Amino acid sequence: MSNRRSAFLLAGTGSGCGKTTVTLGLLTVFKRRGLRVLPFKVGPDYLDTAWHSAVSGVASRNLDSFMLPEPTLNALFSEHVAACDIAVIEGVMGLYDGYGTDPDYCSSAALAKQLGIPVILLVDGKAVSTSIAATVMGFQHFDPQLPIAGVIVNRVNSDSHFQLLKHAIERYCALPVLGYVPTTPGVALPERHLGLVTARESMVEASSWHDFAGRLEQTLDIEQLLTLSQLTTLPAGQMPPLPDAVAGTGLTLAVAFDEAFNFYYPDNLDLLERAGVRIVRFSPLRDRQLPDCQMLWLGGGYPELHARALSENTPMLEAIRAAHRCGVAIYAECGGLMYLGAALRDAGGEEWPMANVIPGLSVMSSKLTRFGYCEARATQQTLLAAAGETLRGHEFHYSDFTAQTAAVLDCHKTRDGEVLKRWQGGWQVGNTFASYLHLHFGQRPQMLNHWFAAARSAP
Repeated sequence: MSNRRSAFLLAGTGSGCGKTTVTLGLLTVFKRRGLRVLPFKVGPDYLDTAWHSAVSGVASRNLDSFMLPEPTLNALFSEHVAACDIAVIEGVMGLYDGYGTDPDYCSSAALAKQLGIPVILLVDGKAVSTSIAATVMGFQHFDPQLPIAGVIVNRVNSDSHFQLLKHAIERYCALPVLGYVPTTPGVALPERHLGLVTARESMVEASSWHDFAGRLEQTLDIEQLLTLSQLTTLPAGQMPPLPDAVAGTGLTLAVAFDEAFNFYYPDNLDLLERAGVRIVRFSPLRDRQLPDCQMLWLGGGYPELHARALSENTPMLEAIRAAHRCGVAIYAECGGLMYLGAALRDAGGEEWPMANVIPGLSVMSSKLTRFGYCEARATQQTLLAAAGETLRGHEFHYSDFTAQTAAVLDCHKTRDGEVLKRWQGGWQVGNTFASYLHLHFGQRPQMLNHWFAAARSAP
């Protein structure tokens, strides 16, 4: 086992340039070498992290600069990296793409500078020669303070073509080219209406990834990559006030986890366990009853793809309703909101009865209903925020929820200082709170005290 610690951010020139596939290949390479790998993803994405976790066997973590203050993000990163040999951070979109047009806000570049880690730039080598140097040079000089340490060229099918590209980049950009990624059948990731298919729904064919890793070890200089990405220090950070270590002691949280519900940030579960909460998993698809619990969490996922099975599991729907009537403190995000509604209308127009805890109808659309970061101010006491408190989160959904009860969140989306849109969302019914907003509890861990208090207030 290596004594050195390395970390790098794999960035691309844009979305769809192969970052996820190359990240998964490199995670497999490092794992084969006996290194303790740790994957990360820039931003709020659950789908790429599911693939990271499936391939590496290690929970992938999100590094989200919109939801997490800098000291908190740094502290979480340093804590996790201290226990690994190599941290691989997959960037988001293009290297300088963030929230709005400011390249220093929520971009991969900004995060690399914040954490003090090198960037490895992935560029497309298909149908190009010397012009590739102009592309690299543009990214190199756009922000001279950004530590771009090396380049990997994707989609190259011959060594002679690669040598031409390598010579051009090293001649005009004076950056080391670490090798190339050949086009490899069998490792392309499938697409879905919400982005990439979730890893747990697809057979993660280990042999394919091992074959891919074997090819990368022949076409990439792995030792040079590890040398360029060695860390000498970890970024300084500090966690915000946490709930008392015994705040959740004696409370059991039932977490829905199956093909229909599986979007959870591992850091959120860690924070709950740090507060003393006992976590048990269950499946709304297959289980007939809930675990004995005082808290219940229905995360995001794809309930619309499993609407029939969810609707036909009437014992579980009744168990959810009974838990709500008994005052179990229920929190639902996105897909969980859809499950708690009265019914879900799928893409084919068929309606499926759901739990009917939050009176309302979910309707699937062929287009994104809402996508992006937003801020939500609570207009009354809710399960996670008191009246007047603001939650920062992310929405990504193709459904719309028409409620029969008043919303409790004033939401708005701001970009480059301008409010683009305002809307109402989030519903609190009894001890149950549901919204489309995906949240990272690290932004204000004390929000969990509201949830704990609600759980203890149940009769």
